[in-house]
Amino acid sequence: MEITQVVITGAGGPDRLAVRRSALPAPGPGEVQVEVAAAGINFADILARQGLYPDAPPLPCVVGYEFSGTVVAGDGDDAGLVGQEVLGLTRFGGYSSALNVPRTQVFTKPAGLTHAEAASLPVAYATAWQLLVVQGGLREGDTVLVQNAGSGVGLAALDVARHVGARTIGTASAGKHDFLRARGLDHAVDYRTGDWVREVRDLTGGHGVELVVDPLGGESFRKSRQVLRPTGRLGMYGVSAASSNQGLRGKLQLAKTAALMPWFHPVPLMNDNVGVFGVNLGHMWGEVDRIRGWMQQVVDGVGEGWVRPHVDSSYPFDRAGEAHAHIEARRSTGKVVLTP
Repeated sequence: MEITQVVITGAGGPDRLAVRRSALPAPGPGEVQVEVAAAGINFADILARQGLYPDAPPLPCVVGYEFSGTVVAGDGDDAGLVGQEVLGLTRFGGYSSALNVPRTQVFTKPAGLTHAEAASLPVAYATAWQLLVVQGGLREGDTVLVQNAGSGVGLAALDVARHVGARTIGTASAGKHDFLRARGLDHAVDYRTGDWVREVRDLTGGHGVELVVDPLGGESFRKSRQVLRPTGRLGMYGVSAASSNQGLRGKLQLAKTAALMPWFHPVPLMNDNVGVFGVNLGHMWGEVDRIRGWMQQVVDGVGEGWVRPHVDSSYPFDRAGEAHAHIEARRSTGKVVLTP
């Protein structure tokens, strides 16, 4: 079967994305073949294109962790799934018009969602569930600070926090505040102006928050640590501050971001009664059964009304570079998806 893919041809800017044809074999044992209607873009894809993501396959490569589409073939017992609309997770290769994926990594698409909305679910909501519920231990009445609240994971975290019954504070540029308040954010903070650490402390009566989720890296981790109250936790899940298309300068930016990250010594953590943890969904492939449990909670949440994926924009494969540039410019709110 011949398919279309968006390929990262080399490290650099959005112009390094190209559409190419490729051959897709029949699905193997335990796999289904999905005709993709939409593929989600994540910031890890941006860093992979910039040559700054160590987990990415060797270049040239096809990235993409999530998709939505229709099962068109299956092996053995999975043949009964042919014709079903599904969403799912894949270990790269998502920027494809069709792909083969293990049956355990697909889920029935809720009928009320478009394919673009469904492709926005897997990475953002599974990451948010892991951050807030599984490792963050967020409870009703707690306060959570969501850094970069307008991102795909940020909006998912707001949905999860509201579902739990927690109070929410979110950082975002001022232009996104009205949208975030309409989504239910309790307090919006502009991280670009003023002292957001002091503002968060003022909003909590000087106590701090029970949980911070932070995808930025560098100095942001240090500041996020400062707003934790006793028994608070800092969940780190990215280093988007390292993003750069400037070749050697990009690698220097990555090194600078790494140098600014704090070292968390156990004695101060014990004395302050706080904790830190990391989340990388891309390193959870050995825990697919657990992820399936989290994703079932999310899929059920669509029907229950508390999961509300928001698609900022959709781009066809031949405009994938524009999609990446849109995200890098921090203009997007929610998810950006590609459509074959």
